[in-house]
Amino acid sequence: MSTTYTTDFNLWVQQTAQLLRERRWQEIDLEHLIEEVEDLGKSERRGISSQLTRLLLHLLKWQYQPQRRSDSWLDSITDARTQIELAIQDSPSLKSYPAKQLEPSYQQARRKASKQTGIPLSVFPTKCSYSLELILDEDWLPGKDE
Repeated sequence: MSTTYTTDFNLWVQQTAQLLRERRWQEIDLEHLIEEVEDLGKSERRGISSQLTRLLLHLLKWQYQPQRRSDSWLDSITDARTQIELAIQDSPSLKSYPAKQLEPSYQQARRKASKQTGIPLSVFPTKCSYSLELILDEDWLPGKDE
């Protein structure tokens, strides 16, 4: 079944699920199954990182381009927060992951914000000036009190 893994992944998944249901342990492609289970965790973490970067990007744009604020930016901010919250609800062990990813995600968001806005990179703070609590707070936006 190892060749099925490399030639038709979907078929491999279906066959593996069937073998698991039937408890045919000896026939399971264990090496690839372990690899896929490990990748599931990576995928969840990658999803949180991606959403955090998207969230930070739009928060930076919101703060540094107030004249261009739009409903689509607000929708993106809201959706990214929701996606992070849902990922953590599904996997509570990832609750601390956004804090671990804050600075790398911020650095990516900072570079993207500079490219997308034309604002020099040096204008954006080198370290994230927002707390994670505020970033994830559905009622908070930078410059809201202005």
